[in-house]
Amino acid sequence: MMTVRKTSIFPASEKEVFKRLQRLKTLQYIAYPMATFTPVNGNNRLVWKEGTTSSYKFRLFGIIPFGVHTIKVIHFGLQKGIYTNESNTHVPIWNHKILIEKIDDNNTKYTDIVDIDAGWKTVFIYLWAVCFYSHRQKKWVQLLSKG
Repeated sequence: MMTVRKTSIFPASEKEVFKRLQRLKTLQYIAYPMATFTPVNGNNRLVWKEGTTSSYKFRLFGIIPFGVHTIKVIHFGLQKGIYTNESNTHVPIWNHKILIEKIDDNNTKYTDIVDIDAGWKTVFIYLWAVCFYSHRQKKWVQLLSKG
């Protein structure tokens, strides 16, 4: 198992970041073009909350089919953070923790921590994930800067 950890300062309140985290549209925006997530059931209005499980057609770079990615939400709260058990056809363990910490009324410290286990493919998935989470957090800053 390998762990990716990436932290950034976001130009928004912790409540604004948390509100946007609940929407599938946010994931789709911040992941693109490195990855695309299309709901298997066609529900693009999905809102994540504790205890829910959802599945997505996952494509690397929006082109390469990479199986079905399943997200099981274990914790989803502003105070206790967000924790999901995720997996897909090629990566059986992708456990993702998101920590949100208030800096002041207009800035939030945001951290992604992802444990990855894909057997012999782990190192390759890890290297992609390092780039992916850097990309995601840059896109987050762009999104929040627009207001």
